[in-house]
Amino acid sequence: MGSESGFDAIIIGCGIAIAGASLAYFLAERGMTDILILEREEQPGYHATGRAAGVLVELDFVPSILELKILGGKFLRNPPDGFSEYPLLRRSGILIMFKGELWDSVQQMIPDLKQAGVVVNVLSQEEVTPIIPVVSPENFDGAVLLPEDGHIDANELLWSYIRQARRRGARLHLKEAVLGIKVESGRVSGVNTAAGEYYSRRVINASGAWAGNIRKLIGQTPVRLTPYRRTIITFAAPEGMETKDWPLAADLTHELYFSPESSGMLASPMDEDPMEPCDARPDELVVAQTVERLKQLTPGLAPKSIIHKWAGLRTFAPDQAMVVGEDPVVKGFFWLSGQGGSGIETSAAVGQIASDLIVDGHTEVMDIKPISSMRFGET
Repeated sequence: MGSESGFDAIIIGCGIAIAGASLAYFLAERGMTDILILEREEQPGYHATGRAAGVLVELDFVPSILELKILGGKFLRNPPDGFSEYPLLRRSGILIMFKGELWDSVQQMIPDLKQAGVVVNVLSQEEVTPIIPVVSPENFDGAVLLPEDGHIDANELLWSYIRQARRRGARLHLKEAVLGIKVESGRVSGVNTAAGEYYSRRVINASGAWAGNIRKLIGQTPVRLTPYRRTIITFAAPEGMETKDWPLAADLTHELYFSPESSGMLASPMDEDPMEPCDARPDELVVAQTVERLKQLTPGLAPKSIIHKWAGLRTFAPDQAMVVGEDPVVKGFFWLSGQGGSGIETSAAVGQIASDLIVDGHTEVMDIKPISSMRFGET
């Protein structure tokens, strides 16, 4: 289009799960450079990306999420030449412990994981304790170690997407919230903000926890999304205990994960409290539960005091799969939502899939039926 107010695509949201930024990058790679990204906050990644633990974990009980994680991991390990200034992934390892039926289920997944190219080691109780000496063997039956996974530099990934997209002509407007979406004859034609009107026949909803509210600007939708709060605390590592080389460790049966970080350790009780979209704040009861869970499961790691605490929102559809593709009702309105806690690690795969759907109407990356917005129907 090329005018000051007309664009080939308007992306609502930049940074939440890195969805909007990744899509802008992949659309620009496809040659669609007249893109406008609208972000209501003062900086990209304020709500979810900036508060996420930022890890690649190539294990998931939702098949479509697992496939997207594996695809996203390939990009993180080997991004295009010149994409980022610093490495995107630190292969610090991910160690996940299980007990009972959950452990039985995971063991059945191992052959398929290996066939998909995931490097995964099955560990006994005796093999786990030398790696993470604070865990108690009676709390788990076995574990898997993902040595090629680990911590993602979410800030570097986010700004690399943005930088590359802007080099190709994409525009990023900060502190500009979408107030209205225009629809003509059943198709979007643009958006309204306090700064004015912008026109496009493609509007992409990458607004994270606010995705449902954005869609309501043009009426009711069959798509269902719920934001859930996730809490994280940081604390000093016990005196005399060397923790910086530990992998991120998770106990999925008892719902706890902990990991080394710059100021010592971080931990989360893996809480999922449903709430309306908001600037999430940690609940003191959940913080106390985190400390208590650490005392029960890893007594040698129990914090004496908390350095920092925060919360972020993770947004899910009822079936836990993402929501990607054109709206079931309004033409030209695209969903890029419902990433849950997997948005950062899957961003490259999801961005490529969404760009294919927008430009070509189909994608060869994967079977999108499980993540398609059309699965919600038209009622």
